Amino acid sequence: MIISTRYFKNGLKKAVTMSYDDGPFEDYRLVELFNKYGLKGSFFLNTNYLDSDEARQPEKVNIKDVAKLYKGHEIAVHTVNHCDLRSVTDNRFREEIIENRRVLENIADYPVRGMSYPYGYYNDKVVDLLGYLGIEYSRTTQSHKSFSCPDNFLTWHPTCHHSDALERIPAFESPRWNSDMALFYVWGHSYEFERNGDKWDVIEEFAKKISGRDDTWYATNIEIKDYITAVRNLKFSCDSTMVYNPSCLDVWIDVDRQPVKIKAGMQTDLK
Repeated sequence: MIISTRYFKNGLKKAVTMSYDDGPFEDYRLVELFNKYGLKGSFFLNTNYLDSDEARQPEKVNIKDVAKLYKGHEIAVHTVNHCDLRSVTDNRFREEIIENRRVLENIADYPVRGMSYPYGYYNDKVVDLLGYLGIEYSRTTQSHKSFSCPDNFLTWHPTCHHSDALERIPAFESPRWNSDMALFYVWGHSYEFERNGDKWDVIEEFAKKISGRDDTWYATNIEIKDYITAVRNLKFSCDSTMVYNPSCLDVWIDVDRQPVKIKAGMQTDLK
């Protein structure tokens, strides 16, 4: 009997997740596009810069729209003021994370556990502190161009920026990535589609080509993180004939080239 952990939710071998920063006004259009094609995104927001009647930030999403706009997606931490966390005091560090979480949780009505690093900047101290503040993953801006899952979710490197996403699709379809859990993780800023010369037709073409696949799970960052963590926390007997799933999520593993469902909170006999 050969056992491996190479399936995403529902026994699917591949997954796609999107990740966008700052909450610019263009998120209204981007979320509409994602909803049209069934893509799921995680959106990292600076709460001090979201638009309000008082703040007069016309280039940002209005804070009153956040819950409705991002429904079905994920909102997560990007600090209150989009600061370089390497250069702030410990007290300021805590305030930037905790206050950002507090405001977003009041809007979203769920625990906010994810983050992306402002400017992509971090160091060992930043990574070490995040775990004490309720942050379970944080995305970098260091694209690795592959479809591997992260070893450390607090330094989660994406596959590529959206400007390179279309050209990565053939590699994602390659048989090389049919033998393991292949994760296509795209990041960017929605304002780049208008302000930086990127084109809306590029991201829509990507959405058309990557969506609707029977072998692919479309999920938010936190859904990916929770699922992979549950798979990694499975408890196998020493002869691999039994497995216990201590998590609250059903997961799928490969047993002799077939997907087998391991139910949440249950022990499964694999013989």
